[in-house]
Amino acid sequence: MGSWISSIVRKEPAAAGGGGLGDLPESCIAEVLLHLDPPEVCRAARLNRAFRGAASAGVVWETKLPKNYAYLMEMATDETAMTGLCKKEIYARLCRPNPLDGGTKEFWLEKNRGGICMSISSKALLITGINDKRYWAFLPTEESRFKSIAYLRQTWWFEVAGEVDFCFPAGTYSLFFRLHLGLPSKRFGYRICNSEHIHGWEKKPVKFQLSTSNGQKVLSECSLSEPGTWINYRVGDFVVDKCDVPTKLKFSLTQIDCTHTKGGICVDSVFIFPKGFSQGKVFDTNSIL
Repeated sequence: MGSWISSIVRKEPAAAGGGGLGDLPESCIAEVLLHLDPPEVCRAARLNRAFRGAASAGVVWETKLPKNYAYLMEMATDETAMTGLCKKEIYARLCRPNPLDGGTKEFWLEKNRGGICMSISSKALLITGINDKRYWAFLPTEESRFKSIAYLRQTWWFEVAGEVDFCFPAGTYSLFFRLHLGLPSKRFGYRICNSEHIHGWEKKPVKFQLSTSNGQKVLSECSLSEPGTWINYRVGDFVVDKCDVPTKLKFSLTQIDCTHTKGGICVDSVFIFPKGFSQGKVFDTNSIL
């Protein structure tokens, strides 16, 4: 997650000399730091002793944490591990990947704005026919944060679904499916893509669906293309109003036209990011609802 996290809890040597900014009261400096994002607060802490003290103040980090940070810490660790942690240590702890459901899901804080991100592995998804090795296989890979992907050789009925029940901090979020046409691998140290089984995706678009427990719905579609590249297909957005009420999400990816087979696709994971934040290559689907 970057060296800036360790700088939150690591003491930095005081700057040489004194006077100037070092003469400002820590309370005044803290008022300034309230308006900076977390990485900027960490950089300011390196200026001198006064800034370092202000940058450690609980009142500063309280404003950076989501309102339901106590719930998030309960999900991330046990209560004894939380005891005695100051606010900046809690922030640093939540910025690390926090596994859920036996390691098939992870959540973490996006470091700049403090929004929640979540990743859901292919093993946490309901995939039609996944247990039939003639059609599907779970394959190990270093290209997934979960070290495993679901690879489709061929099927008539393509359906991938999942759900999440979680107290997200209030805000607007986007949901993505991370997909790859072709099977990536390495040969003699170089990345290659096996396109042997890619077929059927040009005939009909795939459909994405997203719904929430409070009645929000999204239906979108797109044609899959660009083999050899991991792409985050943006399904749509949903809004969370109350951070103390669990939001239940249901989402799916389908191409169930049985007039033709399709295959040669890797399903890695589903991402949930604060709206406006993304990682990797993003493709916007076409809304049909």
